[in-house]
Amino acid sequence: MRVIAGSARRLQLKTIEGLDTRPTTDRIKETLFNMLQNQLYGCRFLDLFAGSGGIGIEALSRGAGEAVFVEKNPKAAACIRENLAFTRLADRAQVLEMDVLDALNRLEGRGVFDYIFMDPPYNHDLEQQVIRWLDHSGLADARTTVIFEASMATDISWLEPMGWRILKIKEYKTNKHIFTAKGEA
Repeated sequence: MRVIAGSARRLQLKTIEGLDTRPTTDRIKETLFNMLQNQLYGCRFLDLFAGSGGIGIEALSRGAGEAVFVEKNPKAAACIRENLAFTRLADRAQVLEMDVLDALNRLEGRGVFDYIFMDPPYNHDLEQQVIRWLDHSGLADARTTVIFEASMATDISWLEPMGWRILKIKEYKTNKHIFTAKGEA
């Protein structure tokens, strides 16, 4: 896994061994960031279920003003810190080694994020729990784009009845990215 573009372009990132994380492939990451490229500069980026930090690091490399990484696995959190030091992006990053909902509580009151990305374990409805939490949070407003990675089989019919807009769905061979936002723009 490597950084695709920006200040840390071509640098190889470490990942932890085993099946505890599922790093987003370079091809999917490139497709995702090609869709976001023009809005990243100076943004606040939140990477939930961050794994080795590849998504948030890509955002920082491409100009995000700051990124917060949330990962409860101690080995993965240590890997994020190593990757941030290696890419020289640690000065614009914060790593929270804790459960995602605990981290969201801790971040409350620190302002709105422009992008919130999450890649939770598939088929555990964790994205729905996070969206439900964000619905009443000051971390996201109608201009915040929330992107979550999910298996192709993941049902998202609950999003719009909760008052969230589906902005875009990008499907790949085995998974998809759902772009969503609160209420009306």
